[in-house]
Amino acid sequence: MAQWITLLLLVSLGCLKGEFFTSIGQMTDLINAEKDLVQSLKAYIQEEETKLSKIKSWAETMETLTVKSSSDPEGYLAHPVNAYKLVKRLNKEWLELENLILEDMSKGFITNLTVQRQFFPDEEDETGAAKALMRLQDTYKLDSETISKGEFPGTKYRSTLTVDDCFGMGKTAYNDGDYYHTVLWMQQALKQHDNGEQTTISKADILDYLSYAVFQLGDLHRAIELTRRLVILDPGHERAGSNMQYFENLLESEKERNQINKSSMNSSEPKTYNGIYERPRDYLPERETYEALCRGEGVKLTPRRQKRLFCRYHNGHRNPYLIIAPFKEEDEWDSPHIVRYYEVLSDEEIEKIKELAKPKLARATVRDPKTGVLTVANYRVSKSSWLEEEDDPVVAKVNHRMEQITGLTTKTAELLQVANYGMGGQYEPHFDFSRKEEADVFKRLGTGNRLATFLNYMSDVEAGGATVFPDFGAAIWPKKGTAVFWYNLFRSGEGDYRTRHAACPVLVGCKWVSNKWFHERGNEFLRPCGTTEVD
Repeated sequence: MAQWITLLLLVSLGCLKGEFFTSIGQMTDLINAEKDLVQSLKAYIQEEETKLSKIKSWAETMETLTVKSSSDPEGYLAHPVNAYKLVKRLNKEWLELENLILEDMSKGFITNLTVQRQFFPDEEDETGAAKALMRLQDTYKLDSETISKGEFPGTKYRSTLTVDDCFGMGKTAYNDGDYYHTVLWMQQALKQHDNGEQTTISKADILDYLSYAVFQLGDLHRAIELTRRLVILDPGHERAGSNMQYFENLLESEKERNQINKSSMNSSEPKTYNGIYERPRDYLPERETYEALCRGEGVKLTPRRQKRLFCRYHNGHRNPYLIIAPFKEEDEWDSPHIVRYYEVLSDEEIEKIKELAKPKLARATVRDPKTGVLTVANYRVSKSSWLEEEDDPVVAKVNHRMEQITGLTTKTAELLQVANYGMGGQYEPHFDFSRKEEADVFKRLGTGNRLATFLNYMSDVEAGGATVFPDFGAAIWPKKGTAVFWYNLFRSGEGDYRTRHAACPVLVGCKWVSNKWFHERGNEFLRPCGTTEVD
């Protein structure tokens, strides 16, 4: 029976191979795989202990016998039975002992490990997981020591990083040309090393990476200081000597230029805050605003705006089904109007949807605005799948419910998309609708642009994971069983650029969502057009 369970697990893992870190839901299968390996390892240990017990018993018996025989060899062998048994022992029994000692009790475990290893996370997964921790570090302003000590809010379990782990994080950043994070993690590795933590990493290796990364950030003086420490520690280091000479030559040239320009020697040094280098700017213009909202900072919900927000019972534009059992509706924002509905999905429905989606989960993609081709991107880290009504009655039931709540038709809507966010899972600021420069994005669907978004939260998230709108400073936090809804287009058909939104990185927890994108076609009379851009 256990073999069948293992086989089914392997088949399941085979389907899920690749990019495990992008989906916590699929990473749970790795827990089962590891549990199976532990049980296999314990069985191997038991077999080894049984073998050693037999060998020990044989050794004790032989020790008693040889003490007696060696005290009077001739007298001992004078007894014909003793002589016979000695010959028999040396001819057969010692050979049997040799075979017992040489018997490989690990065959079952090694076979199991070899089979399962082909379904394990690979180098890409480890790199992705390391970058996910760095993403959380940046977004939620966590220092390396906090992460290394495992001090995350809302966690049930505690886990820490070793010197080797911190060194691995820094090396991952270094290999990616990310010297900012290289310095942060090599400094943490050095700190833990200096505190006497046991490690297989040498201090010289840490200083080697740290000194060069500091140099790449433009801090020549500190690079020389660190390299000098490296030379003292390991005078024969293959790079330290040449690096030292190169850095000193650069410093001399810098002094000469500063004398000519009569400027401060520190003018070219990088900016630091409390000894930490300034984080480089990247491709996202609203990075600071976006990440502040993720942390719950900068939310522009003023008292005046708060007064415009109400709670009410919603009957879906006097939908006969909802007149008897209306939904609880709460305003999340006034303009653009964003509402939250409560008790949209039951726990049973959520579990069924997750069960249906899990085997189909694949790395979420984005459409390249230049080529129109779907591709994976670092700014969208999750796995998603699409569910049809034919997959299970619960899908049709949920689709119908969204139709009732919104008053829009699902006939021209996209399939129900289910997404699960993994380590540091996120989707940076983006539009759900296609802009004018992307006119052909939904052409093949023949249903026009994405009119509205209906987003179901299918899990609570212990920390992080908010849906934020950087343009007007809104942050909406996941609540299991609730859903939020907004229009992406004005009544004029023009895109509402204020609806640019993001899914913040999940700091602690497992985030599941599902969403339905309603399109223009079929909703012309359900949401009549207007001549002005009024939401």
